[in-house]
Amino acid sequence: MSTEPVPGIEHERVTRWLGDHVPGATGPFRFDLIAGGRSNLTYRVACGDGTEFVLRRPPLGNVLATAHDMGREYKIIHALQGSSVPVAPTLGMCADESVNGAPFYVMGYVPGLVLDSPAAGQSLPPEGRINASHQLVDVLVRLHGIDPDTVGLGDLGRREGYLGRQLRRWSTQWANSRTRELPIVDEVHRRLEQHQPTQHTVGIVHGDYRLGNCMVDPATGDLRAVLDWELCTLGDVLADVGYLLVYWSDEGGVRHAENDPSGSPGYLSRAQMVERYAAATGRDTAEISYYEAFSCWRLACIAEGVLARYKAGVMGDTGVDTSQMDDRVAGLAQRSIVLLDALGR
Repeated sequence: MSTEPVPGIEHERVTRWLGDHVPGATGPFRFDLIAGGRSNLTYRVACGDGTEFVLRRPPLGNVLATAHDMGREYKIIHALQGSSVPVAPTLGMCADESVNGAPFYVMGYVPGLVLDSPAAGQSLPPEGRINASHQLVDVLVRLHGIDPDTVGLGDLGRREGYLGRQLRRWSTQWANSRTRELPIVDEVHRRLEQHQPTQHTVGIVHGDYRLGNCMVDPATGDLRAVLDWELCTLGDVLADVGYLLVYWSDEGGVRHAENDPSGSPGYLSRAQMVERYAAATGRDTAEISYYEAFSCWRLACIAEGVLARYKAGVMGDTGVDTSQMDDRVAGLAQRSIVLLDALGR
């Protein structure tokens, strides 16, 4: 098995740690960077006996303060083991930076399909598409129904004032990581801050909830695991619904994101997704367009940070064309403007 150097992995030291701390981990190990991750780095670890694990670590550098907290992400996934929300099994956390230059954690590999493109979305059979739509909403409902205190996540974050905190956090990230001047991002921030709706709910907010961050059964569309808990916190759960809409298209409508798998026949419409959530929770979704506008703006700030890290060469992948990322940031901010204009905000 190949032991060629892989960016972000100190092969010998990580090999020893895996053998000492992860039950069933048998070397030699092969580490492969999983394509598509644009924040924390995710590797598939193939063991000598054919077993597979997943290893997550922060980017290689240019990391903003408080971001990419491996211990926090591991804590969230570990807390949800055995809950009504499917997650990968947690296998080990390494906080000793001398092992790999940064903390990392290991979880079980969940087989399945990540629906992260129109082609992937179309690969599901028609009955799988409706099932995936239903399960995406239903799992989110179950997540938002979990009492954080009962699973040991009561200290994950402040519960009130979610939108205000997020607006401050991501405007600071924008200021610290922007690669050029883009006044529209600041204009959207001003309007979002001025017109915040009242927070009526508190729960666990995933922060990046979409089909592209789930593992599904390629035949049935069953949701096998929710991935990428890096942005999870406590707060206004309607933010997850607004964010889901950023990556959801109506059949025959405008596709806003290249990694949006919906929009093909068989998937629920945007309105049906919101209606299913509202019916299951009894929550008022009248302000959902604000949350979508907020999510577009927040994603623009996040995307600018990712763009800065790619330009700095710290994402473990040097073959990425960053020109489309520049356009995406501006496009997301413009989408926020359109949504806010429609709301009269």
